[in-house]
Amino acid sequence: MKKVGIVMGSASDMPVVKKAIDMLASLDIPYEVHVYSAHRTPDEASDFSLNAKGRGFGVIIAAAGMAAHLAGVVASRTTLPVIGIPCKSTNLDGLDALLATVQMPTGIPVATVAIDGAGNAALLAAEILALSDEALAKRLEDKRRADTEAVLAKNKEIESQYNV
Repeated sequence: MKKVGIVMGSASDMPVVKKAIDMLASLDIPYEVHVYSAHRTPDEASDFSLNAKGRGFGVIIAAAGMAAHLAGVVASRTTLPVIGIPCKSTNLDGLDALLATVQMPTGIPVATVAIDGAGNAALLAAEILALSDEALAKRLEDKRRADTEAVLAKNKEIESQYNV
């Protein structure tokens, strides 16, 4: 199975990124996590991106706040799918990161999830990998079914408590 590469622009993004790590782990998807800044460690970010395919990665998740150029920098150096997670910051509540991540020029696509949407980033990465992995596709179907059942159980609980 291909791995998911996770890069974050700063270690302060770890509380957000941890949600992606937990989701990937729950689906038995191998991953690596790194801190590479588009601005402070551009050579390392570029090297990671250029060599990701050869190192067994199938998808890269890039999380960054503020200027949030990391996903675009990564995408510019690989043809692997890149999923950007714009991270909330104190300055503009994450809107700056969202706009920086989603506004990519033609030819350098970056899929973008919601601000702090690491769980969905991991699920999107899993869906991409599942295109060529039937066992993973089955695990995703099982997860979706379990999520549905959990909501329906909560619905039943609420209905029994409040519907007279």
